[in-house]
Amino acid sequence: MSEMKADWNDLKFFLSVARHNGLSGAARQTGMSPATLGRRMQALERATGIEIFYRHARGYDLTEQGEALFARVSALDAEVRPLFSDNVGGRKTLVKLSGGHWTLHALAAHVPNISKAAPDAILRLISATDQMKINHREAVIGIRNQRPEKIGLACRRVGTVSFAGYATNAEIKGWIRLASKAPSAQWLAAKDDAKIVIEVNAPRLALDLALQGIGRIVLPCFIGDLMPKLVKVHPKIMELNHEQWLVSHDEDRFIPAVRQVLDQTYSALSSILEAST
Repeated sequence: MSEMKADWNDLKFFLSVARHNGLSGAARQTGMSPATLGRRMQALERATGIEIFYRHARGYDLTEQGEALFARVSALDAEVRPLFSDNVGGRKTLVKLSGGHWTLHALAAHVPNISKAAPDAILRLISATDQMKINHREAVIGIRNQRPEKIGLACRRVGTVSFAGYATNAEIKGWIRLASKAPSAQWLAAKDDAKIVIEVNAPRLALDLALQGIGRIVLPCFIGDLMPKLVKVHPKIMELNHEQWLVSHDEDRFIPAVRQVLDQTYSALSSILEAST
C-alpha cells in the first residue's frame, strides 16, 4: 500500500465497512450515506492499487489483500485511538460487551459492580445469538462458548456451562421449543420422543411460559437452578456442556477501561458458574 496516496479518512471509513461487512451498518456508524461510502471505497482501491472487497448482494467481504490491509490499519487505529477515546479530558471509553441471552441475563445483576469498578467506561451490552467479530471490532469483549482460533485475540477460560430441563413441577411432560439455531434448541428439535406444546422465538418468552406451568424448558443451570419456581425435571444434558471464554482483541485489552471491564466481568461470570455447580 502507498501510504502517501491513501487518505486517512478513507482508511477510517474502510475499517467501518470491513467491520460491518457492508455499507449499511457503516453508514449508520459514520453518518455517511451508503453511496458516498461506496465511492470512497472505490477511491481507496484506486489509491492503494489493490482489490480490497468482494462485493455481493449480502454485503462486502474482504479479499486476501483486504485482510492484510485491515490488519495494518487496525494496528494503527489501535495505537492512535487510546489517545482520544480513553478518559482524557473527561471523555469515557465505550466498551461493547457481547454474549448470549442467558449469560447477559445473569450478568445484569453484576452490572452495578462492573460499572463502579470501571469508572472510565461506558458499558454497552449486546445480546447476540451469532458471534460478533471481535477481530473486526464489532465488539470489544465477547463471551464465547469455545476458545477462539483467530490470531490477534486474547482469551481467558471462565468455566463450564451445563444445561438441564426445568419446569414448575415434575408432572409437566411437554416441552417449550425455542425456534433458534442454539445448541440447546437443536438438541430438543432432535429429540424424537419430546412432546412439543408450544414454540416461541424469544428465550425470555420461553422462560415466562415455563414459569406459568405451560411446559418444560431447556436452560443453562446457572439460570434454572436459581429460579425458585422451577425444579429440575430432566438431568443435566451432557452433550450440551461447553466451556465459557472471555475474549477481547489483543490490543484493546491494554486500554484501561477495557481491562477494568474484563477483570470485573471475569469475576462476575466465575461466581455465576460456581453457584450452579
